[in-house]
Amino acid sequence: QVELVESGGGLVQAGGSLRLSCVASGRTLSGFSMGWFRQAPGKAREFVAGITWTGGRTLYADSVKGRCTVSRDSAGNTVYLQMNSLKPEDTAVYYCASTARTMYTGLIYYSSAQYDYWGQGTQVTVSS
Repeated sequence: QVELVESGGGLVQAGGSLRLSCVASGRTLSGFSMGWFRQAPGKAREFVAGITWTGGRTLYADSVKGRCTVSRDSAGNTVYLQMNSLKPEDTAVYYCASTARTMYTGLIYYSSAQYDYWGQGTQVTVSS
């Protein structure tokens, strides 16, 4: 069983930056691709960014491309989402997720339905 814990959210002014972290406990994230998702009030959960188990490939939603960077530490147990030039429309609860379906593959899923393990989320609020 993988337990994921996000941190780093908060209140920031438009144009500011935040760095979200996702730490695994229970078992290592080594070998898993990881995804970051967000969910704003009244909206569906949407893909933000993903990274393969090696860190060699990343994917981003068009809405954050050029403003966000996903990375992971060499041990594989912590994944980061650096968010710059934040906009009010980035306001949401941000979740990290993983699935054993991606074990040692180059797959990154866009669909939240493909992920089995989720953190509790961290709130990001961007004021205008």
